[in-house]
Amino acid sequence: MAGIVDIDTALKYAEDKNLDLVNIAPTANPPVCKVIDYNKYIFDLNKKEKDARRNQKVIEVKEVRLSPGIDDHDLNTKIKNAIGFLKDGDKVMAVVRFKGREMSRTSSGEEVINKFAEGVAEVGVMDKKPKLEGRRMSVIISPKK
Repeated sequence: MAGIVDIDTALKYAEDKNLDLVNIAPTANPPVCKVIDYNKYIFDLNKKEKDARRNQKVIEVKEVRLSPGIDDHDLNTKIKNAIGFLKDGDKVMAVVRFKGREMSRTSSGEEVINKFAEGVAEVGVMDKKPKLEGRRMSVIISPKK
């Protein structure tokens, strides 16, 4: 903390210490500068970014396709797969696709999704109610914390 110093004095001080004079806030009145080792500063910034990238967990959305007339055994197999995805920390999107005349009975698709949600209830929670978009009814299930 040197206070307000003219630019020549600040540059001479930085040269004597073998450091760099870095302009922190050029729009301030008077401009704010700092005497630091710039290479070390850049190195520390890159190191912090690497650590942040290493520690972050990327959450993927895995899709499980169902049909309105799915059998219980097939549904249980899909539930087992979804439980594995949820335990890994990924979200699961359950999608029921309607073909032809199945569009007139969308309630059967909603029942399938509700059965699916009950099957994964111990490890996952439905974010919203099932939503019909065109010929697809979908719901996203997030892992429990």
